[in-house]
Amino acid sequence: MKNTKQKETADIDFRSPEFYTNRELSWMKFDERVLSEARDKTLPLFERIKMLGITASNLDEFFMVRVASLKDMVHAGYKGKDIAGMTAKEQLLELSRVTHEFASLQYSTWGRSLLPLLKENGIRVISHHEDLTKEEGAYLDRYFEEQVYPVLTPMAVDTSRPFPLVRNKTLNIGAIMTPLKGANLFNNKAKGDDKGQEKEGSKKGNKEQKPEFALVQVPDVLPRVISIPPEVCSGKEGEKTLILLEEVIERNISRLFLNYRIECAHPFRIMRNADLTIDEDEAEDLLKEIEKQVRRRQWGEVIRLEVQEGIAPNLLKILVEELNVEEQDIYRINGPLDLAFLTRIASLPGYEKFKIPSWTPQAPKYMNSEEDIFTQIRKGDILLQHPYESFEPVVNFISSAARDKDTLAIKMTLYRVSGNSPIIAALAHAAENGKQVMVLVELKARFDEEHNINWARTLEKAGCHVIYGLVGLKTHSKIALVVRREEEGIRRYVHLGTGNYNDTTARFYTDMGLLTCSEQIGEDATAVFNMLSGYSEPLSWNKLALAPLWLKDRFLYLINREADHARAGREAKIIGKMNSLCDPDIIEALYRASAAGVKIELIIRGICSLKVGIPGVSENISVHSIVGFFLEHSRIFYFQNGGNEEFYMGSSDWMPRNLDRRVEIVFPVEREELKADLKHFLSLELSDTIKSHVLTPEGNYEKPDRRGRSAINSQKELCREARENAKKRQEKLTGRVFVPETKPVVETGEEEG
Repeated sequence: MKNTKQKETADIDFRSPEFYTNRELSWMKFDERVLSEARDKTLPLFERIKMLGITASNLDEFFMVRVASLKDMVHAGYKGKDIAGMTAKEQLLELSRVTHEFASLQYSTWGRSLLPLLKENGIRVISHHEDLTKEEGAYLDRYFEEQVYPVLTPMAVDTSRPFPLVRNKTLNIGAIMTPLKGANLFNNKAKGDDKGQEKEGSKKGNKEQKPEFALVQVPDVLPRVISIPPEVCSGKEGEKTLILLEEVIERNISRLFLNYRIECAHPFRIMRNADLTIDEDEAEDLLKEIEKQVRRRQWGEVIRLEVQEGIAPNLLKILVEELNVEEQDIYRINGPLDLAFLTRIASLPGYEKFKIPSWTPQAPKYMNSEEDIFTQIRKGDILLQHPYESFEPVVNFISSAARDKDTLAIKMTLYRVSGNSPIIAALAHAAENGKQVMVLVELKARFDEEHNINWARTLEKAGCHVIYGLVGLKTHSKIALVVRREEEGIRRYVHLGTGNYNDTTARFYTDMGLLTCSEQIGEDATAVFNMLSGYSEPLSWNKLALAPLWLKDRFLYLINREADHARAGREAKIIGKMNSLCDPDIIEALYRASAAGVKIELIIRGICSLKVGIPGVSENISVHSIVGFFLEHSRIFYFQNGGNEEFYMGSSDWMPRNLDRRVEIVFPVEREELKADLKHFLSLELSDTIKSHVLTPEGNYEKPDRRGRSAINSQKELCREARENAKKRQEKLTGRVFVPETKPVVETGEEEG
């Protein structure tokens, strides 16, 4: 039977395009899952509004990077096909259809569902300034005069004033206007030197005037959501009234263009190609080159134009011609442009009943407050689960090393950090204290380039040795090394993680971290930093697997080993949790393992180019995607290995960019208690029936069938467990009896049936 099965497998072309999903279309499926949360009536109102705002921000980045990249391919005449058999042109056509439908659903969700619900619950959002009462209009006119008018820069377009630069992602109001009688007197004075010329200009001013175009940018330095005081509102008592800044500007736009009659005025917004092209081999100074390229983003090709439905045809024609936009890239919107403002509404104070209660990260299960962090690490590897557990131990790891007299050196990689990072402050303090500090700041972290340039300069001024990564590669690994002189000699302490050293995002990204003083991992960590700073690759590695060196080969070996176990009749199972899966080599290996009988369970937040349920190919594969209160971000890999289970974590997804074009680190978890925790964590997420979506053979994502199954929200359950663990530790300190929590910590509004 085995030989027959192997022969059948040998006849299958596992690289056939029909077995793969286009990565861009798969990403759109992810944003659809986020949108489904905004449409979920069991969720609190403000949580739904927040999710809708997130879909808008997600879509912006998708256009600026992924759609832009496809357009670059088309312009370059690239005819190659992706793993799903689609050319760049074919992808753009299909994405245009899908994104237009998606935008329609976004605004249907806002206008027909969420906006009326806000009104029902005492929050009136005025969609059009024409709907203002006389008193409300008078208040907003004064507000415009005092707060808005001084900030605005009206820009007219004529022969002496060319069409201005419209900046990426900015909201603007375009207007068609006609000069009133004598309105061009000033311009004619400027052109002539005598009264005769002035009179001639006046005569011309009496003739029929040609319509002109003008625009004004809605300033992002002012609040976009304006609250009208209740004493001037016409609504019910206790009702809150809101209006958007662009409506106030549009109402008063005639004040910006005196002596002109405004024929029409409509908001518009553009998205530009923001994908940087950097020739690192030719760049003399990478930092300066990236600074220059970031500035050029404002001049990138326009790849999307958003206008409101009903825009005047002559105004739209001007925008299309001046911005060089194709018809398929015009998005006619039935509602306010750029729904990202909804996150502001979702954070309004005083409406806690419409929100999921905020979560306070708990003290880590394997740590205490009695001993210093290095003593605790020496007792055994420590697993950290953020944001269920606090990120403070990671900050404490660096800050303690900075203060510690026995610390000799601190080395770490930084990809994205917070705006007021305590880790940056600790590194600077360590350098000022005379310790050796080496920091790799990845300048090519997309959309954080300027941020990271500033941090790099701050660290350099403090005396840190700062490097900017390797030519041609992004350094995406998350690793920190502390070298201490102790009684027994030099000891190395290492933190390895799945997420960034960012204390802000650590409160709502789910990530894992490991603190260890393993001698073998310490040796590998030293080798990593020597390689990054001096290009010195060691002859062998102990525990860490690095991309782009041999991480992909390691994953392929582990997957193929499970297939060998299955063929031999041994226990064989793979569980992979990651953000994205689209590497063709990995997918082919998973297909072959599935065909050999390996059970494969994947938890993938975003892109998944793999298909399930293909006879003889992927019948043993399931794909789950969790969209919840926190953003799923950790990468965990489990291999049953014939009963000798292995667990790995790291910074890498199963994507070509991670495995082939980035410096990534994947590390083993070997302490038995930690392996048990990871197994429980994965099992809980796979059992989720509330926030999970399951991929179907048709390529859709559906909520699990809950008939006969418990209602399980894995994120809520992990919050409950973290709080119970913290209470148990507190009991040990105080001697009080611990009573288990019976009510879930994070309420999401759904029924627990």
